[in-house]
Amino acid sequence: MRFLKYTIGVVPVLMMFMVGCTSCAKEDTPDIDTEVPVVEEVDETEILKKELTKAVAVGGNSWVVNDVALNKTMITETGLKNWDKKSCVIRTFIRVNKAGKLSLGIMGRQNKGASTIKMTVGSETKEITLENSKLEVIPVARFTVAEPGYVQVDLQGVAKSDYTYGEVSHLMIGGEATSQGTDYVEDSFYWGRRGPSVHLNYTIPAGSGDAEWFYNEVKVDEGDDVVGSYFMANGFAEGYFGIQVNSPTERTILFSVWSPYTTDDPSQIPEDERIIPLRHGENVTVKEFGSEGSGGQSFRKYNWKAGNSYRFLLRAKPSENSSTDYTAYFYAPEIGKWELIASFRRPKTSTFVKRPHSFLENFYTEMGQFTRKAKYTNQWVCNTEGKWTEMTSAIFTADNTARKAERLDYAGGAEETDFFLKNCGFFNENTTMDSRFTRKALGVAPSIDFSKLP
Repeated sequence: MRFLKYTIGVVPVLMMFMVGCTSCAKEDTPDIDTEVPVVEEVDETEILKKELTKAVAVGGNSWVVNDVALNKTMITETGLKNWDKKSCVIRTFIRVNKAGKLSLGIMGRQNKGASTIKMTVGSETKEITLENSKLEVIPVARFTVAEPGYVQVDLQGVAKSDYTYGEVSHLMIGGEATSQGTDYVEDSFYWGRRGPSVHLNYTIPAGSGDAEWFYNEVKVDEGDDVVGSYFMANGFAEGYFGIQVNSPTERTILFSVWSPYTTDDPSQIPEDERIIPLRHGENVTVKEFGSEGSGGQSFRKYNWKAGNSYRFLLRAKPSENSSTDYTAYFYAPEIGKWELIASFRRPKTSTFVKRPHSFLENFYTEMGQFTRKAKYTNQWVCNTEGKWTEMTSAIFTADNTARKAERLDYAGGAEETDFFLKNCGFFNENTTMDSRFTRKALGVAPSIDFSKLP
């Protein structure tokens, strides 16, 4: 009974304490129903869209990579058009200087109905729907770029309700991978799509005398003989001489001399400044040329072979009335003798060989997506007294497309006894402009009896 009395006596005190605490808690606690913060939904699409700060023009940076013939009709100055084949892979090349996430989208439209297209970077693919009739920025996704360098962004059709998969004017880019800069073609789409031209400027050693003859050898390995390539061997201050790949079935030997009159239209050249054809070899066509300066041109269709080494010999000798005669000879190992290509007289010029050089260029815009390479070896000059001097030093240069960093897929240098030039195809390494290279000397002068040349 004593325990019961103690318990009963404590209850009123506990009840009073609990009531008092409850009253205090009620007064200090805010109204939960009226003060809960509202959480707004995050629109990831809009966030991605704001990251797309740079526009890469399809017209200057994209190719139909699996059907070269369609580039002329599908890749236009204003972008991707006439996109009606599901099999077509449209690849855009962008160079980034940082690894990380690359935000991607397109500026595109669908004239009628809707289409589904997919974007692929490496092993990542994202599908989007294109149904807007006016050009709009359409965010796609963030893709992972593992290392700095060229990134390939592929577009391909999946499904369509109209004749085409739509039109795309630009690839939109941004994000972490672009934070340290990007490189792509912005100005001249024509030159940008052709890709950078690269050059070797040979040094004539001091004391060599007047260089009347310039000798060089060129070898193009199988697979590097890409259509649209000009492997120019014997360049000089007034012209050039080398071999081309004009089509899958046609190759040529090309030798040209510029007129001293500056124009792209040969019909404008005054009579006393025209290049005069003197003679030419068998099966050689001689005519005027324009569009990149003007002058006299000669070419011979000849199916030269990848893997063979071809020899080139150029003579420059002052002639009558302050003119200079230029003569080009070609030696094919499968023929086994020197053959005349052509001889031209250039008025208002009195000189021997000046600025001996070689270059490599691509002359078809649709072929700027493919890499080509040539090896140049055994460069010599011979003076007016018949003394040969080997040229083992050269300076590497490239054209304005490279110097503006619109295309960075260019290289050149020395490999043992060879110099080399390489361009196009969006490889990542490139050679520092104006670098000087030295190849190993061969030490054996060409054995040529000038009196027996044709």
